[in-house]
Amino acid sequence: MKLWYIYIMANKPNGIIYIGVTDNSEERVRALKNKVFPKSFTARYNCDLLVYFEEFENGEEASRREK
Repeated sequence: MKLWYIYIMANKPNGIIYIGVTDNSEERVRALKNKVFPKSFTARYNCDLLVYFEEFENGEEASRREK
C-alpha cells in the first residue's frame, strides 16, 4: 500500500511556512533542505525546518487535508 504525507516546512526567523503533499516524505524533505530547486518557494525563503507531517492511505484525502 502506498502512503501519502502532508508536511509543513518553516523558516523560524522569518515566520514563513510551506505546506505540501508527497508520496515520498524522506526524499521530498531532503530535496527541500538541500535546495535542489533553487528558484522554488522553499529555497527562496529558506524553509528548511520540518515542523509537522501527517500520513494518509489515500492521495486525495492528503490533498484535501493540505488545502
